[in-house]
Amino acid sequence: MDYKIANIELAEYGRKEIALAEIEMPGLIALRERYGASKPLKGARITGSLHMTIQTAVLMETLLELGASVRWASCNIFSTQDHAAAAMAQRGVPVFAWKGENLQEYWWCTYQALSWPDAPCDLIVDDGGDATLMIHEGYRLEEIFAGTGKIPTADSDNHEFRLVQELLISHLEEDPQRWHKIAANIKGVSEETTTGVNRLYQMMQQSKLLFPAINVNDSVTKSKFDNLYGCRESLADGIKRGTDVMVAGKTMMICGYGDVGKGCAQSMRGFGARVVISEIDPICALQAAMEGFEVRNLDDMVEHADIFVTATGNCDVIRVDHMLKMKNNAIVCNIGHFDNEIQVNKLYEMDGVIRKNIKAQVDLIRLPNDKAIILLSEGRLVNLGNATGHPSFVMSCSFTNQVLAQMQMWQHKHEIGVYTLPKHLDEEVARLHLTKLGVELTHLTVNQAEYLGVPIE
Repeated sequence: MDYKIANIELAEYGRKEIALAEIEMPGLIALRERYGASKPLKGARITGSLHMTIQTAVLMETLLELGASVRWASCNIFSTQDHAAAAMAQRGVPVFAWKGENLQEYWWCTYQALSWPDAPCDLIVDDGGDATLMIHEGYRLEEIFAGTGKIPTADSDNHEFRLVQELLISHLEEDPQRWHKIAANIKGVSEETTTGVNRLYQMMQQSKLLFPAINVNDSVTKSKFDNLYGCRESLADGIKRGTDVMVAGKTMMICGYGDVGKGCAQSMRGFGARVVISEIDPICALQAAMEGFEVRNLDDMVEHADIFVTATGNCDVIRVDHMLKMKNNAIVCNIGHFDNEIQVNKLYEMDGVIRKNIKAQVDLIRLPNDKAIILLSEGRLVNLGNATGHPSFVMSCSFTNQVLAQMQMWQHKHEIGVYTLPKHLDEEVARLHLTKLGVELTHLTVNQAEYLGVPIE
């Protein structure tokens, strides 16, 4: 069987959880009912690089129901739910994911998800852009090899990216045009996250993007729901499962007040924390202030806050010098996509730093100044490393957009560029979720629709 997971014996448990999640994922179930007979994805080979959770399993089975074949890897070393991976593997889906991968294993899994046995993949479902990155870097290295006749060297200053280069180079002579053929065959990628979307726009601006992309993240029913309402519930889940800390009365420093930061701030205020925001954007800063939050610089709060959360999508937000100034046993975590928001690697490299594991994804980091911090998920996504991610219902909104994006790319040719789904599909995604919540829409009269100059629907 073509898979690598933690334990196939967890499949029955996973199947029960999938059935439970389906009850809370009306958008995906509606797509199955609407398109299951016509199979709009028939023949499509879809590679997924997205958290291998129970909710993702429902997405995968929806893609299968609509006619696609899928190969899957997770997009985070800690986010896989092993029973979900087992249920998919038992069904015959090639899955390469387990909780607690190291970085070499993680990128091997991504490589395997892109390695179809008979032909290249047609489409990608990406979360953070790692599958897209691997293809583009493989393509670049092949170009160097073709131009010089010499095997390139792994030369990145970034440790993790150098691992990617080493993996790609190790297979380069087997098929020196492998990634060129894959890139030429891909009809498009649908990208789930803000971070991944930023990568796509950067490549597009540099004329380096090799295939079309749909920016799923900026669909309203994704970013204003998954990012906001999902994080509003899953941040607390991760912090509390990790530490059992009482949030009420604590000072909570949240770095970033985008949609993710907004959800986090609402949640922590609801638990009774004193919430302080740091923000670089004047509009977001004003929003935070008008919601009643203090807006301060991190440097001013680093000695006073009890819990720190990064939610920026940027690098080096919490630096080593910040952590050295924190209260003894301050809790530090990240809910942005990548682990570089907190300078974890630089912290580990510092003389006198001792890492003591408390339990899975919870480390007590003893500092050279005789204080310590509690680091969650090694600075990776706390809601997926220490908990199980967003609730099923809000992921149904995001993943319904993903399926619609895959259908758009499979059924229609796109020029290379970064696209968004049209507004009527965004509204349709919302509409598919209303009945589950008992929502009744008010309908315009003909006169009202004419007055506004909009369709009656």
